[in-house]
Amino acid sequence: MSTDTLEAGPSLKDAMGDYWSRIKSGDIGSLPAVLGLIVLCGVFGSMSSVFLTNNNFANLITQAAAVTVIAMGLVFVLLLGEIDLSAGYASGVCGAILVILITKHGWAWFLALPVSIIVGCILGFSIGTLVARLGIPSFVVTLAAFLGFQGLLLLLAGEGGTIQITDPAILAVENNNLSPAISWAFYLVVSILYVLSGLNRINSRRKIGLKAELLKLWVLKTVGLLGITGIAVFALNRERSNNPQLVSLRGIPVVVPVILGLLVIGTFVLGRTAFGRHIYAVGGNAEAARRAGINVKQVRIAAFVICSALSAIAGMLFASRQNSISPTTGGSSTLLYAVGAAVIGGTSLFGGKGKMRDAILGGLVVAVIDNGMGLLGYAAGIKYIVTGVVLLVSAGVDAISRRGASSN
Repeated sequence: MSTDTLEAGPSLKDAMGDYWSRIKSGDIGSLPAVLGLIVLCGVFGSMSSVFLTNNNFANLITQAAAVTVIAMGLVFVLLLGEIDLSAGYASGVCGAILVILITKHGWAWFLALPVSIIVGCILGFSIGTLVARLGIPSFVVTLAAFLGFQGLLLLLAGEGGTIQITDPAILAVENNNLSPAISWAFYLVVSILYVLSGLNRINSRRKIGLKAELLKLWVLKTVGLLGITGIAVFALNRERSNNPQLVSLRGIPVVVPVILGLLVIGTFVLGRTAFGRHIYAVGGNAEAARRAGINVKQVRIAAFVICSALSAIAGMLFASRQNSISPTTGGSSTLLYAVGAAVIGGTSLFGGKGKMRDAILGGLVVAVIDNGMGLLGYAAGIKYIVTGVVLLVSAGVDAISRRGASSN
């Protein structure tokens, strides 16, 4: 890989000017979510002595995990301009099946988890078929599924109402941490792979004559990202337990590699595969995609299948964090937070625009609002109002930026 190849291109000033032009034309991406996250952390950090502690930071990650994974699945559906209102209770149903297979039938977790994901795929396939092949609006189909899955979860939970789980492997996902040494090793490996991947992407695009990101700008962004994540790893590796002699709490939560793995896979699917390109094409203009030879119905069905499969993984995370599955798992505000996370992160409700990282950013914003206002003693009603306002502002920014882009 030659340095000359990488250095070719416009200046840093030109790159910044190009970025500003994209923002003015309506292509703002995840910028509002990033700025919002910074502002919220600053506000809550100044008002609460607990918010910026490493213990609360670890709690934020585990608190946001399940909703973030559901939001990842919703990104696929939202990119098509569709909606899945049943994703929350789908996670509850799949989580209940997982727990029942392990607790009542003695299955090993590595057998029960794939079965629960397969069940999620079947649920998604059923929804997708009704939407794509029968032409029923996704809002209506998934609203019906929302009610149906809620009833199914009640039947699965039975008279007791709550199914406890004691499997150590499942419980470890949301409750255990990697050791400090493994945490640093994980950070170094991921950092090296990220750097190599970025350099390879820039070089590959330039070799075939495509416009690539300016190397200097990429270096600044990469150093900043790795610096922030390095500080996060350092903070998580510090002792978080009030009684370290009895129980030590140090290291990255186990759920972090799980979410990062899903992020990498989802980003690869959307950005590096024909299916990902078809998702964006159908979301941008379904009729044009159909005329280009894309099987629009199949793409729609696949998106709902992926959404429900990720909801099944979220069901495992709910079971791990709550140590049980109940009739309310995946209900209440779960779906609203998940949709909010995807939209706040930058995924458009109108389809055709969004990335997997949007779910991560939006999930953190939602978790920060919920956690920070809880620490300040605000009632649940106030938290819902604030989250709703943030969601409305995000959707408004998306609509305005989209209108601005279409007028240019």
